[in-house]
Amino acid sequence: MTSVIFDRGFSDEVCAIKMLKTIMQKHDILHEFPELAAKVHDLKISNNHFRKIFDEYHELDHEIHSIESGATAVADEHLNELRRHRVHLKDSIFRMLQSA
Repeated sequence: MTSVIFDRGFSDEVCAIKMLKTIMQKHDILHEFPELAAKVHDLKISNNHFRKIFDEYHELDHEIHSIESGATAVADEHLNELRRHRVHLKDSIFRMLQSA
């Protein structure tokens, strides 16, 4: 079997693995906004609304990661809906962090 070599000299198998690792990354808030870790901590302690959104985001990210890793099977449409909701929550969290 011959493998296709892409621009950087990687085989198609290596590129596919790298792409899957990127897709399957957890997107927890502290990795998304490491420079705002202190604000995240402060808001989680002092703001119930922030903590509720933060917890919902965390649970949703865990669910998405479970689906992407193959542990849970769902339709692509449902997974995309979950991803859109995660982006919406992340935007809300970021706005709250900026205004804090």
